[in-house]
Amino acid sequence: MPESTITARGQTTIPAAVRAALALRPGDRLRYVVLDSGEVRLMRAVPVMTLSGVLKRTGQGGEAG
Repeated sequence: MPESTITARGQTTIPAAVRAALALRPGDRLRYVVLDSGEVRLMRAVPVMTLSGVLKRTGQGGEAG
């Protein structure tokens, strides 16, 4: 299980195995979700612009009504 240390400035290095699992590259943004159980989930943030068309279904028109 990968581990890292927090510096005095609150920084850490994300282990290579975690970066690979999340397909992280320099400049990517991360999202931290703190659960009530005291656990934290780390996930790659997805820019909203990349979600364009993700909900579109075949045969679904673009007009309302």
